[in-house]
Amino acid sequence: MALESVPSDTLGAGLKQVQAEIDSVFDAFLTVPDDSRARLVEAMRYAAIGGGKRVRPLLLVSTAELFGVDRTTALRAGAAVEAIHVYSLIHDDLPCMDDDDMRHGKLTLHKAFDEATAVLAGDSLHALAFEILSDTGTSSDPFTRAELIATLATASGKDGMAGGQIMDMVAEDADYDLHTITRLQQLKTGALLAASVEMGAILGKVAPEGRAHLRAYARDIGLAFQIADDLLDLEGDEEKAGKALRKDEGQGKATFVSLMGAKKAREQAHALVDQAVAHLVSHGEEADMLRALARFIVERDR
Repeated sequence: MALESVPSDTLGAGLKQVQAEIDSVFDAFLTVPDDSRARLVEAMRYAAIGGGKRVRPLLLVSTAELFGVDRTTALRAGAAVEAIHVYSLIHDDLPCMDDDDMRHGKLTLHKAFDEATAVLAGDSLHALAFEILSDTGTSSDPFTRAELIATLATASGKDGMAGGQIMDMVAEDADYDLHTITRLQQLKTGALLAASVEMGAILGKVAPEGRAHLRAYARDIGLAFQIADDLLDLEGDEEKAGKALRKDEGQGKATFVSLMGAKKAREQAHALVDQAVAHLVSHGEEADMLRALARFIVERDR
């Protein structure tokens, strides 16, 4: 099936389904205790349940399903990736970082609760991710669990998301060229997207050498995702986005859009999506959700 023939409602239904399923996983893991930890868990639930597009879990589940992985297993791994993503947003919104008031159309966690609780909730969601992956309920194979943990840990730390975040934090005072911006975004945004695809293949017992085309797909959608984010930051609707926009421009940070111009950046994003889809040529209709996700990444409005 060609990319253009994938019904938009198929993707919409897929996102809606995985949103509900990931909320259910978090609900099961985040039971509010009957003691003084209740505020912490309530804060974790506030941040993790009922918000976000869940692109990363859907990438993981859709990749895993290419190889016949049980959906419940894939959803648990997807929730682990989403826990890392949510923790990063909580910390990113703090006054010491981006100092944002709104996220997903509601108050950021430190505004709804307080800064200390937000820090602890982020820390606890980080820990929860690896608690989920180390659980035998996620996989009975210890080697699979270990590889999942290693993949997500690498994508989360200095060689992944956190490394990209520190590069972004100093960007205001740095003279970044396009090559450096690309590297920054491959770490800050692309690492977790790539880990989602990689982890789906790990669950499918695909040997590392058999994942090259999936890694290439993930690399291309990761860059396309960030270019789309940069375009949204410049041109988007804050009400639809559910967060403050045009902050990069105000802070004087170099972005794909500032370096390439909006027209060329948009063309590059679409070219990356076409390239990503081409990497899936060896798969049939079973990869249609991955193809649709690639298109969604550049056409979304939030």
